[in-house]
Amino acid sequence: METLLNYFETIPSSHRSIILVGGLTIFWLLEGAVPLFKFKYKKWQHAVPNLFFTLTTIIINFVLAFLLLQSADWVVANNFGLLNWLPEMPLWLYVVLGVFFMDFFGAYLPHYIEHKVKPLWMVHLVHHSDHNVDTTTANRHHPLESVIRFIFTLLGVFIIGAPIGIVMLYQSMSLVATQFTHANIKLSKKVDKALSYVLVSPDMHKVHHHYMLPYTDSNYGNIFSIWDRLLGTYMELDREQIIYGVDVFPDEKENSNIKDLLKQPFQKYKKPTIIN
Repeated sequence: METLLNYFETIPSSHRSIILVGGLTIFWLLEGAVPLFKFKYKKWQHAVPNLFFTLTTIIINFVLAFLLLQSADWVVANNFGLLNWLPEMPLWLYVVLGVFFMDFFGAYLPHYIEHKVKPLWMVHLVHHSDHNVDTTTANRHHPLESVIRFIFTLLGVFIIGAPIGIVMLYQSMSLVATQFTHANIKLSKKVDKALSYVLVSPDMHKVHHHYMLPYTDSNYGNIFSIWDRLLGTYMELDREQIIYGVDVFPDEKENSNIKDLLKQPFQKYKKPTIIN
């Protein structure tokens, strides 16, 4: 565990790029082999706006990375945060708890808030307006959302007292997890269900991408499913019934155009339909 933590403390940018590209490649190939839905789309054409927003996310995180490093170094040097206030524990437990709580503050909490605060929902809408969810959808985030998510991650570092090794380990795990849960792959229902008791599974997350409430406002988790189960936001819907997109923003052409997607947060809010 110490070797793992030391590696992520100084993980080269090239290795992080390999994780990103490698994950996308693996799940892209699996989508062709065992697809959940047989989309009638041009896969590369669909990927273009999603990869554009993946690139903007990378740039924003790279530019702001020094804040993450300084914050993580500060909490360790000043013995600040939950991990530093708890009794001494084995290193494996320290790392597991660090990743576990980073998943809450860096993923579940901002995701939940984005769905509940109208201006933030309009920013997050870019992610939900994909009508053909696949592994490239994973990092389809408006640049404003990338900044919002970064701020919450920074907040998590201070509250948790996470060293940079845990932060980098969490971000790497989070990246692969979100590529996996968005991937258009078909697991057996029994395997997917069993997985969902601990981790966010593909079927579990795809319920969140259903085009109507209340399903859109459920299953906010990224790595661990326990946050949704503990906090009452877990829902199930048979995968054959899932329809992607957002009911009040149905224009697939606009939702596939980079220029229109960049302007999407500044559109007029439209009240969503709720399924009774």
